[in-house]
Amino acid sequence: MTDPLEQAVSRAPATLGEGCLSRYDPDALGPEDGTEFPDAAALWRALHPLPPPESAPDESTPSET
Repeated sequence: MTDPLEQAVSRAPATLGEGCLSRYDPDALGPEDGTEFPDAAALWRALHPLPPPESAPDESTPSET
């Protein structure tokens, strides 16, 4: 790179498909594209916590049947 302005240019990774089916080519992606995210599972759990389990009905109280 002899042109200093070319250093400030970003380029999108290669894509597959067209239109609505366009997606990044997984074979063309690498670490320099930011494809590694080892904490993704922890972030997902933090943003989408599991609901508390439903407790079983208390058998010490009579049920109305």
